[in-house]
Amino acid sequence: MDKIFLKQGVRLLYERVPGNITSFTIGLEAGANSENSNNLGIAHAVEHMVFKGTHSKSEKEINDICNEYLGFHNAMTNYPYVVYYGSSLKEDFKNAFNIYFDIVFNPAFREEGFKEEMAVIIEELKEWSDDVVQYCEDFLFYETFEKRRIKELIIGREETIKALTLEEIREYHEKFYTLDNCVISVVTSLDLSEVIEIIEGEIASLNKTKPLLTHNTCEIEALEGVKPSLTQRSSERVSSRESQEEKTFSLYENPKAGVYIEENLSINGCKVQYIFPIHNLSEREVTLLQLFNEYFAGGTSSLLYDEIRTKRGLVYDIQGKVKGEKGIKLYTITLSTSKENIDLVREIIKENIDKVKALKG
Repeated sequence: MDKIFLKQGVRLLYERVPGNITSFTIGLEAGANSENSNNLGIAHAVEHMVFKGTHSKSEKEINDICNEYLGFHNAMTNYPYVVYYGSSLKEDFKNAFNIYFDIVFNPAFREEGFKEEMAVIIEELKEWSDDVVQYCEDFLFYETFEKRRIKELIIGREETIKALTLEEIREYHEKFYTLDNCVISVVTSLDLSEVIEIIEGEIASLNKTKPLLTHNTCEIEALEGVKPSLTQRSSERVSSRESQEEKTFSLYENPKAGVYIEENLSINGCKVQYIFPIHNLSEREVTLLQLFNEYFAGGTSSLLYDEIRTKRGLVYDIQGKVKGEKGIKLYTITLSTSKENIDLVREIIKENIDKVKALKG
């Protein structure tokens, strides 16, 4: 893989592979970690709104062009980042990348369709809890953390989504959707020189130069107490929200130890998640944890899988994961079992954790 710094600070990751398909991503450190208590869900809202039209294209024109040149395309918002991605035939890469670059960096943010798109997000929020495994994790994060952004859903709450304004969305985009905050990856059989020429052509075509971002690539806790400029609203937009105390989130904190239970009569089974903070581990220690996880809970040959599923048949699935993303950094163990087996499963997990701790020299 080649790593190249392009104009305006754009970082390019390039991998040459044979074939007719080219895949690409445009990623920005503009996820939910960058929010505060007054604009929960704005990162995800921006991701939705950029597809509503650019300065040169309507939403319908965007959809028609994407259908013509892209075989697959989508976007996602996580806590640390937002990613826009797609795949095309290699001969269509220039046109495919052109439309996505335009979507990401030149959105018009028109009033038309704004309320309707916020309504779409609220409908998405209503379906959020249908994924029971995801709901279990969200519930645990909410109960165990006090100051971290991951306490709240990426999508925000219904009241915060309804309170977002188009001007706030414009300001958020202006602040975080900067070229030096952008990583582009391309996997293709096209020559690197051709890929660079296409991307730098798009960079040069931007109709405005955005200010360089000087703080989002460092740890957020170093800036605690500093209010982002996007929250400094003009006098024309003073509202009751102005009087609310703005709370910036800590990037990391240790979870409150405990067992948190919520009864859900709509499901027959039981979803369980353990979390352990790993934000204080060094890079080497995280690598060692990944190796340990393969032994302890990482797959069908792991210790917990063997003890709990293979030998006793107590769970349908159990899996450990090292989540190393900025603003998350947790080791998790997730499992599905029946309500009558939960106490026994927890006891077995505790026994095996204690055995590992006893090996510590």
